Amino acid sequence: MNMQPRIRRQPASPHQQRGAVLYIALIMLVLLALIGITAMRVAGLQERMSANYYAFNRAFQNTEGLVRQVECRLEDIGNRTTTAGCDPGLEQSDISLICNDGYDAGTWVANRQLSDAPEFNVRKIDGCVAGESSVVMGVGPSSELSPISIYQITAYQADADNNSTSTAAVDTVFKF
Repeated sequence: MNMQPRIRRQPASPHQQRGAVLYIALIMLVLLALIGITAMRVAGLQERMSANYYAFNRAFQNTEGLVRQVECRLEDIGNRTTTAGCDPGLEQSDISLICNDGYDAGTWVANRQLSDAPEFNVRKIDGCVAGESSVVMGVGPSSELSPISIYQITAYQADADNNSTSTAAVDTVFKF
């Protein structure tokens, strides 16, 4: 009978171990920490971007609302009536009647400050548009002249009444 002796392996002594698992675990821990820090920074950036988008959108909606109030008030002035809820402080004397005065909406908006909001500028421009007062809905000149009023409205508004961070401007033509 041929028996081979059993070889017993003894665990390595502490001074023979190299600690490779420890180094790998530390590297993995550093990588996970970097991924976590990067994710936090990205989330913070996305939160700021969404807050800016919200502020801009709110300022634009407020500006649109101001334009609608001015349009309502212009109809009141034209019809000599008063409609509740549409008085942004516009009076007949606030409407500019000079159509070739060199007005530029972009320059007007650029000269506004955040503290100026809300603000608007109204110009009656139907005298500048040739032929508008005698055209009836594409049919051609009419014997009955019904005056058409055309206004240029430029509005400037902020996102909030206090602590505003964003503003918007709308330049539109209103015809009635």
